[in-house]
Amino acid sequence: MKLDGVPSRTIWLEPDGWSVGIIDQTLLPHKLVRLSLKTVEDAARAIKTMQVRGAPLIGVTAAYGVALAMRVDTSDASLARSVAFLGEQRPTAINLRWALEDIRSTLLPLAPAVRAAAAYARAAELANDDVETCRRIGVNGLKLIEEISKKKSGRPVNVLTHCNAGWLACVDWGTATSPIYHAHDAGIPVHVWVDETRPRNQGAALTAFELLQHGVPHSLIADNAGGHFMQTGEVDLVIVGTDRVTANGDVANKIGTYLKALAAHDMQVPFYVALPYSTIDWRTESGREIPIEERSEDEVLRVHGKLPDGEVSSVLIAAEGTHARNPAFDVTPSRLVTGFITERGLCAASREGLLSLYPEKTNAAA
Repeated sequence: MKLDGVPSRTIWLEPDGWSVGIIDQTLLPHKLVRLSLKTVEDAARAIKTMQVRGAPLIGVTAAYGVALAMRVDTSDASLARSVAFLGEQRPTAINLRWALEDIRSTLLPLAPAVRAAAAYARAAELANDDVETCRRIGVNGLKLIEEISKKKSGRPVNVLTHCNAGWLACVDWGTATSPIYHAHDAGIPVHVWVDETRPRNQGAALTAFELLQHGVPHSLIADNAGGHFMQTGEVDLVIVGTDRVTANGDVANKIGTYLKALAAHDMQVPFYVALPYSTIDWRTESGREIPIEERSEDEVLRVHGKLPDGEVSSVLIAAEGTHARNPAFDVTPSRLVTGFITERGLCAASREGLLSLYPEKTNAAA
């Protein structure tokens, strides 16, 4: 996707050949700052503090974090420590565990002398795989937008999103945004309703930013406005991402997704979830078993923004002494999901639907 007109990724290897470059997403959209991760602690901090966020990008960052650890110590103990340490940073997104298990299984059989190079190579492979996977999600999801566009006789297809499941949440393309970018690039008129996504405002700060950068028409809306626009017939399609899909098709995504699914179900608006294979948790039966990350109450009590003097700061929006709860995710039951958009195609949001695309996982989902 484009950043200041230049095709860009969200994570890369720096010119020195070993440190890892990222965009500090906590400063967007007001400041574009690129950082270099030089230690496994840097990678863990980036994941924990959401300098990188989004399930696919978290996984790739963690893989590079192991590579950074291997530069210092290639022993079995170091490998075990780095995998465990990075895995503790965010509990809900399954891609983190998936990527760490992948790189651990890649490195463990190897001689210590070659582990560092192998870790960097595998992390790069995971990054490239994410780009191709997200591209294919876009190709498959494009069919939905094309079908709606034909019925609208040239009028824009209105897609509602929640949180950020764009290229900033992945390495490139994004999941929920990939069909949108493919439609826009193909000349199909498309307009995006961007949920602000309180409390961290990923929609306002990230989705709107990247759509603006790529030239996709969009409107930022308050989280509570989504149901209204569905009632007035101004939403043709909802596409969201996910941090984890269980074996039965339940979906964990950013807090507020469940309410959008309820509104879409009531108004008979198609509600699709876009996801890569790495986000499917075949070992977890249903959404009831997913650990929900509880973040700092300050994220609810304060908002970040650009002050008149140009400085970016946070302001308190509640009375002093007010306490808050801040679950980062909620679970949308599969019955409210019209279908999944994956790199292998579209399917129903159910065990049977998932297995129709991933038959090799039949035993894992049993």
